[in-house]
Amino acid sequence: MNSQNSINFNLTLSAYLVSDCYIQVAIPVPIRQLFTYTLPISLQSPTIKVGERVLVPFGNRQVIGIVIDISQQSEFSADKVKPVLNRLHDSFHLSKDLVTFLQLCSHYYHHPVGDVFQQALPVLLRQTEKTDLRPPMLWHAKQAIDEQAQQIKRDKLSKAPKQLALLTLIEKHQGISWAELRTLGYSKAQLNALVTKELIEEKQQVLQLFNWQSSMFNQDNKLVLSPEQAVVVSAINQSQAQFACHLIEGVTGSGKTEVYLQVMEQTLARSKQVLVIVPEIGLTPQTLIRFEQRFNVPICLHHSGLNDSERLDTWLNAQQGNAAIVIGTRSAVFAPLHQLGLIIIDEEHDSSLKQQDSFRYHGRDIAILRARQLNIPIVLGSATPSLETLQNALSGKYHYHQLKNRAGKSKAAKIALIDNNQQQMEYGLSGSLKQEISRTIERGEQVLLFLNRRGYAPAINCQECHWIADCQRCNKPYTLHQKQQLLICHHCGSQKRIPPQCPSCGSVRIAPLGQGTEQLESRLEELFPETSIVRIDRDSTRKKGELAKLLQEVNDKKHQILVGTQMLAKGHHFPDVTLVAILDVDGALFSFDFRASEHMAQLLVQVAGRSGRASKPGKVLVQSNFVDHPLLQDLVHNGYQHFARQALTERKQALLPPFSFQALIRAEANYPSYPEKFLRSLTEHSFEQCELAGPVPAAMEKKAGKYRYHLIIQAKSRKYLHQAVLSILTLALQNDLHKKVRWSVDIDPIDLSW
Repeated sequence: MNSQNSINFNLTLSAYLVSDCYIQVAIPVPIRQLFTYTLPISLQSPTIKVGERVLVPFGNRQVIGIVIDISQQSEFSADKVKPVLNRLHDSFHLSKDLVTFLQLCSHYYHHPVGDVFQQALPVLLRQTEKTDLRPPMLWHAKQAIDEQAQQIKRDKLSKAPKQLALLTLIEKHQGISWAELRTLGYSKAQLNALVTKELIEEKQQVLQLFNWQSSMFNQDNKLVLSPEQAVVVSAINQSQAQFACHLIEGVTGSGKTEVYLQVMEQTLARSKQVLVIVPEIGLTPQTLIRFEQRFNVPICLHHSGLNDSERLDTWLNAQQGNAAIVIGTRSAVFAPLHQLGLIIIDEEHDSSLKQQDSFRYHGRDIAILRARQLNIPIVLGSATPSLETLQNALSGKYHYHQLKNRAGKSKAAKIALIDNNQQQMEYGLSGSLKQEISRTIERGEQVLLFLNRRGYAPAINCQECHWIADCQRCNKPYTLHQKQQLLICHHCGSQKRIPPQCPSCGSVRIAPLGQGTEQLESRLEELFPETSIVRIDRDSTRKKGELAKLLQEVNDKKHQILVGTQMLAKGHHFPDVTLVAILDVDGALFSFDFRASEHMAQLLVQVAGRSGRASKPGKVLVQSNFVDHPLLQDLVHNGYQHFARQALTERKQALLPPFSFQALIRAEANYPSYPEKFLRSLTEHSFEQCELAGPVPAAMEKKAGKYRYHLIIQAKSRKYLHQAVLSILTLALQNDLHKKVRWSVDIDPIDLSW
């Protein structure tokens, strides 16, 4: 290089590096801080904005970060600050409101800010590789030239009712995504068949601001509200333009969904968007069906059953204002809805709304935070509200609404206890229960059997030496999955083949211990050979669209007996189910976790609510070895409301949440002494107005080869709790063991059995 070229190169380089602009960037690393970078002059036009994505160097790699702050000064000298590599000049940035909201979440849960921002971005927007970010493709029906051509179209589908139903749905929407169709139970084969018959075509979606029109509301499906429902709808509509948290405590079948729909109508009428959060994917199909019937507006889905492209589609539709309604699980709370006017949390008590790893947020709690920030109403609905929510309602912090009667002609099912000690048991079924199942089937009605334990059996053992097949990484028995011929650990996911003989004594007398849903299904097939039985659990619904398909078959009365886990416990409407049997509740009656009784009561009431939801009377049978247990007696004779208020009195006397506040410090390592020593060193310091419990081994001390301990911090106010957590974070980072253990903070934990 000659001297003149060298001078020019150096001048160009200095012009590129010298900059008065510094930016604070959130980077996806487990460090609780922002990182400072300079913005070269060549990248300063157009003006950079908070919420933009930038490509920055970090160590020996390049990562996508989010701009959080922009300033002309820095506490670091210019030569020590690295420059931004590039700006991602696109429209996929976060709004200032969303940036502020995510910072508040990071601050409250004491979680690394960069990781929090990653949770709010779809996977495809986190990658440094180039991604196709064009708007998604939607399915449209081809327009027939005249009425005769339209009839010819229909004749092609005379022997294919499913294809005809699919075509009718596509015609109604004239722009519907594959994700929605799959959630509604349609298959790729049915879609391809319509393509082959030249009835539908795929077109690129045109993203545009959604604008509500009166024709988008289907009056035919609008139900007449009961006096109770009308009062609730009126009260919520009065707070449409301001923050208010409404709790609807309605008995199962009381019509909470209809209340949601009529409140949503008012929000959509103001050209505002609605966010609906459900606890599990299993509730998404029926929620989508109800909303599709009522509103002819763009509806987007957000849950773990979607692939990366489909999640990006929802994100783009939400951000561009094209999505009128977003239905999703807990992570949908981060959807970039710029015109958000209403948030609805269905089954607000459900524990699956709490993220149990990495960023341990509670979807309900931060949804309330977001509603407060945007000054909009939020509606929480449940037949069995959590004690924290109920206490806020009783104290006046939330607006409290009750729906005490079932909608229509349905009546609440009667709950009866069956004492297993007084019955002859066969395959886990009492004689009384078998008789009731037979009578129900003879009447042409359906039966739901609830057993919250999937697989064939929770363990296998040798009948000679009593050896049990344990997972060595977790010190827990393997679960037998008979159809797969596998032993699977439900804690760490490890698998192994079923041994042909006992590895301890060589005996071939290896037998299952206990009963799971898979075994119950096969036993019922022996007892009721002429009856169609369907099992709905995580194993039987792994394929995409399988859950929606099975639920539709149940509603079409193709099956008389339903066997399922808690996937069937909440929200589902089965009009012909008149008998619900809960086979095993005893395990939840005796637990060290003070929340166990609350969770048990909620589950029992929710499962019982699946019975008698139409005009036919329902019955609920609960099998137990402890029918005199106070919890069971209280629920059967007094109901959940009485139980919940008694439980709140007990919590207040014991100074437990919601009358105090907790944080759980978790630690795990390959050696049991490391996490115990690490947490014990933290207890050597005192914290103002706080009590410490531990460190103690976790209820499941070993998981996936790691030994686990935890430490509970409890305070009477959030202020003192967060002060203590901040001090502990400082102490933990100074501890010599902090790099040898994996540790985390869980604010407001709901599962102490970790």
